[in-house]
Amino acid sequence: MNEKIDFVLLWVDGNDPKWLKEKEKYSSSKNLGTSNTKNRFRDWNNLQYWFRAVEKYSSWVNKIFFVTWGHVPSWLKENKKLQIVKHEDFIPKEYLPTFNSNTIILNLHRIKGLSENFVLFNDDMFLNDYVKETDFFINGIPRDQFSYNLISSTGNENDSFNHMLLNNIDIINKYFKKADVTKRNIFKIFNLKYSLNNNIKSFLLLAWEKITGFENPHIAYSYKKETFSKLWELELITLHNTCKNKFRGLNDVTDWLIRYWQLCTSNFKPRKSKFGVYLEIKDENERIKKVILEKKAKLICLNDVGEYKNFNKTAQEIIEIFETTLPNKSEFEK
Repeated sequence: MNEKIDFVLLWVDGNDPKWLKEKEKYSSSKNLGTSNTKNRFRDWNNLQYWFRAVEKYSSWVNKIFFVTWGHVPSWLKENKKLQIVKHEDFIPKEYLPTFNSNTIILNLHRIKGLSENFVLFNDDMFLNDYVKETDFFINGIPRDQFSYNLISSTGNENDSFNHMLLNNIDIINKYFKKADVTKRNIFKIFNLKYSLNNNIKSFLLLAWEKITGFENPHIAYSYKKETFSKLWELELITLHNTCKNKFRGLNDVTDWLIRYWQLCTSNFKPRKSKFGVYLEIKDENERIKKVILEKKAKLICLNDVGEYKNFNKTAQEIIEIFETTLPNKSEFEK
């Protein structure tokens, strides 16, 4: 019998004047790189469709943990499945206040009442079709995709994200030998559930002695709390130093380190690479409309690329697309 599965949703209201005032206290030119730009905190006013999708497509979910700085949408209604969690409720005081998503995520295992098995959503990640518990966990084992990739620096000192991925890989190579990982996961790496491109890329990267990186589908991931605890035990200083940073920075590690650990220890079961799709919101959103309306993927990520001729018009277009498939209010709305 499968164990309970919770959803964790991270959200910030980038328009909240109180939050903005506190953020400005700690902001400087040093921490305003591409990982901390305004669009990373911008609210698209479409979160209600996340809840509508969860209610429609995954009624089986145990609980939803809504993680927030302290603000909540005015339309959000109490629900037996919903638990609002403020940063101060689970993040150690020495790391607060924080505007670093890595700090927030790396401490999720401390949330009181959170199930051992949970799925982590950013607020730009939506269910787009009916899903089953076994799409995320099978008998307590996370579903995921293991494909090797090559991670490198972009050469841009303001682009901290790839640096963080390299930091993750550095730790993985500290504990795992690629040959052992590959042997342990041979049929999980080369798998018909993945695209041909993924399999070819993994094969070509076998020539490298060290792990050079992993394919990172930008979708919601299945996690186990025990893996977080394990990494805190083994890499206390690294995670502590990351959490001390008020904003994401070059020396951080990310939650994908937790995911990589699950992959390397073979604590996962393969899932189709087409299960989720990453989409960039632009001034023209015909592809997004097609993916949503034609159910091209069960999970979608609508990433805010940050450059629009008319942000309000683009935001309204996204809402109109969602209204087509999710027109009815959920039990989470007033």
